[in-house]
Amino acid sequence: MNLVEKKRVNVVVTNGIIMALYLALTILVSPVASGAIQFRISESLNHVVVFNRKFLWGIFGGVVVYNAIFGMGWLDVVFGGGQTLLALSLTALLQNVIKNTKVRLALNVLFFSGSMFMIAWMLNLTAQLPFWPTYGWTALSEAIIMTISAPIMFYLDKRLHFNTQV
Repeated sequence: MNLVEKKRVNVVVTNGIIMALYLALTILVSPVASGAIQFRISESLNHVVVFNRKFLWGIFGGVVVYNAIFGMGWLDVVFGGGQTLLALSLTALLQNVIKNTKVRLALNVLFFSGSMFMIAWMLNLTAQLPFWPTYGWTALSEAIIMTISAPIMFYLDKRLHFNTQV
């Protein structure tokens, strides 16, 4: 196996580990992981894309698999996966544009919190929850988790160097 193939395998394996970690954190640790108020501890993993955009697929996969098994059906897969992919993609696009990691972490919090309109819309369609209050609660709960976890992930990156892992 040549060096390029080894790197590809490392990226796939690392994303698989991230996906498994997302699932474990959501299933085993998160007190409230679905519905109008969501405190998914696993959402803190969204910040690893700030440091290395190659990790996007592991997080996206974790969200899709969790929503497919424990969510509200195929709409949860589409909307939840779409919301995650949208926010992660915006963050990944900024990696070469905005060099300040703390600014990218803050923007990542805003992208994820702001894009929770997709989850509110899905909950409006599936559970008939009112859109605006649901959007407010989902955005607030996402902002809390993402804001608390941003400095933790910043500290972890100083020790683990996410950008050099794959």
